[in-house]
Amino acid sequence: MTAHPPGLVAEAFEAQRDRLRAVAYRVLGSHADAEDAVQEAWIRLARQDAATIGNLVGWLTTVVGRISLDLLRSRKAHPETAYEHEFARLVVTPNDDPAPDELVALADSVGLALLVVLDSLTPSERLAFVLHDMFAVPFQEIGQILGKSADATKMVASRARRKVQATDRTTGPGREHREVVQAFGSAAHSGDFEALLRVLDPNVKLTVDTPDGVVVTLGATKVAAGARMFSGKVARQRPVLLNGIPGHLSWSPDGTPLSIIAFTVSDGRIISIHIVVDPAKLASIHLPTPD
Repeated sequence: MTAHPPGLVAEAFEAQRDRLRAVAYRVLGSHADAEDAVQEAWIRLARQDAATIGNLVGWLTTVVGRISLDLLRSRKAHPETAYEHEFARLVVTPNDDPAPDELVALADSVGLALLVVLDSLTPSERLAFVLHDMFAVPFQEIGQILGKSADATKMVASRARRKVQATDRTTGPGREHREVVQAFGSAAHSGDFEALLRVLDPNVKLTVDTPDGVVVTLGATKVAAGARMFSGKVARQRPVLLNGIPGHLSWSPDGTPLSIIAFTVSDGRIISIHIVVDPAKLASIHLPTPD
């Protein structure tokens, strides 16, 4: 096979860069990590004899998939350094019928809401779901990344799909969602530990943006034990959508924004809670008024 001139290889890679970045972002949920994964793929391609690559697009997708999978597994193995969802582009809107000019912002935010759902999947489930359902990569190729047969990979993707579909991520909070969040709030205010455990998924993830950095807590028992943070005295609280995820915005007695809390619910339980209490971050976000 004739070797490809380096310039043509670089040109072919650049033609795939946006697609590879999109794949890595949906698997990893982080623009920075996605960029690193794509750059690592380029480094590996530069070291590879391009003449031995029969299908460059497939090869690059596989490499980015493997790099992303390794990163996901590393996060699971070291939860204290796990990725905290990117809420760099926070879109906060009242949780009622949106005005026409709010629809575009909400549409943009749905993708971030999906990232929260994807983070509840195992690394293998997330990779299989993203590659197959979002990018139509064949199960046989995904199986090569996971070290599984095509049939086993299909089962992994199917399991992930059921989990994703179980979460109402696109139409806003339904009645069950609101009831679960309300039950959590009531239990937190009353200090009912058992009631908290009933509405929290065993693997619930709590992420809190504080002035001193991001604090992540994993597991229903730990989150329930720390639920007193939800029962602070506030002058006003209002239901909102935070990047498409239902939650609450609260103000202190003097009208200063105190916190925003987003809940992700799946199968009748809360699987993720994201809280922003950092005054600097709150001040940088366009927030609804108390009414």
